[in-house]
Amino acid sequence: MAQGQGQVLIVGAGPSGLVLALWLQALGVEVRIVDAASGPGTTSRALAVQARTLELYRQLDLTAPVLDGGYAVGAFNIWAEGEHRARIELGAIGAGLTPYPFLTIFPQDRHERLLETRLLDAGVRVERNCSLLGFEETRGEVLARLGHADGREEVCAARYIIGCDGARSSVRNIIGAGFPGGTYRQVFYVADIEGESPALNGELHIDLDESDILAVFAMAPRGRARLVGTVRDERAEHPENLSFADVSARAIDNLMISVSRVNWFSTYRVHHRVADRFRLGRAFLVGDACHIHSPAGGQGMNTGIGDAINLAWKLAAVLRDGAPDSLLDSYEAERRPFARRLVHTTDRAFNFITADGAVAEVVRTGVVPRIMPMMARVPVAREYFFRTISQTVLHYRHAPLNDGSAGKVHGGDRLPWVAINGGDNFEPLARPGWQAHVYGEVRPEAANWCAAHRVHLRQYPWRDGFRAAGLARDAFYLLRPDTYVALAAGTPDPLLFDGYLRANGLAL
Repeated sequence: MAQGQGQVLIVGAGPSGLVLALWLQALGVEVRIVDAASGPGTTSRALAVQARTLELYRQLDLTAPVLDGGYAVGAFNIWAEGEHRARIELGAIGAGLTPYPFLTIFPQDRHERLLETRLLDAGVRVERNCSLLGFEETRGEVLARLGHADGREEVCAARYIIGCDGARSSVRNIIGAGFPGGTYRQVFYVADIEGESPALNGELHIDLDESDILAVFAMAPRGRARLVGTVRDERAEHPENLSFADVSARAIDNLMISVSRVNWFSTYRVHHRVADRFRLGRAFLVGDACHIHSPAGGQGMNTGIGDAINLAWKLAAVLRDGAPDSLLDSYEAERRPFARRLVHTTDRAFNFITADGAVAEVVRTGVVPRIMPMMARVPVAREYFFRTISQTVLHYRHAPLNDGSAGKVHGGDRLPWVAINGGDNFEPLARPGWQAHVYGEVRPEAANWCAAHRVHLRQYPWRDGFRAAGLARDAFYLLRPDTYVALAAGTPDPLLFDGYLRANGLAL
């Protein structure tokens, strides 16, 4: 007999699964979350928390704990063949674009513990040692077979099942989604170390040379870092037999790192794949279950978290507010194109920094260290670089759920951030749900429409900073629960607003 234990069954309790559960629970949707592992991860796999994730985390009061428990990296340095070539301040690049113009280092093991604790505080416990054995869709629900460590099996009924179960996703395999792509030939090592060096100064360092790349990610103001580097020559044939001593010569010689302790060491290969579908019926894929790529730029975990938040509010709209199931098609329409672009971009960057050959070596060690500081002084170039890395450039302009434009802002864009009198225009976004912003004067018909549809309306007196950010004076911006612009209207018109709701089956 099936047990109905939640409207949504989440398989996998990594960051994306935990974030999905947290957002659904906050939006009033019952969830059940299971994981085959006996406990949270104990190694700090993903490190970087990007600015866009911190912005979204304000909705559940997660930003402050991440910042308090993490470490903000304010600059990155470029080395070439053991010589320091440039230092670029992230704060100078991102200032005025986001309240978080830096890279936050918050190791994944601590990140998962924070999320799981918050979920438990909300009354939802991760069910460990519980594996998905299979599922089928029938009569408007999913019947999932779950296996427990003691050999017991059960059938769980849910309205939807979400695969947040990583690169070897059982949910993806069951729905038959292809996972095209490949595996890079390079072998990488990762080591969390303590020691002394000019490169252990609390900043990010990248060392380029003729045959290798080495990145140093600060994990403290001084003396602690993660090293990520390539393994070359015959050693790469059997990486499972390697130790840190086998691969550390370059870090010790080029960056003058004196290692006093190695806290963790591992080797791995990097894959690049995107699932050919993110949804089949009542089953969805999120995070590494539907896209994996190189670690260039620290995008992986943040992309999975973005997937989860995008899907959460849509599931809530269907399950709680009666929106049509077709609304859920917009999840794949918005997130899969981004995943494909991201894999393509990181693939190009990865191939460039690891390419062999005389020309590639000259470009990597001679041209790049000279060009990067010059580009950092060009406002357009440095803004694009920061927006791309921070994921604040991500938009859904071409997806069907978004419409209109006002100023430089289009439906599907992230709302531009503007500092205001010690605060910012993102403060109301900490309240999950639909809302509207007007920068300038609010027309009565717009105010009446918001009141009739119980849409929170926030009005800001006009200032030049809004125009500089791309906002239009007196325009109407309807914001989705995930804080992206749903509809931008230069001339507020209730008929236009109602038409948007009808076209998308929404009832606010």
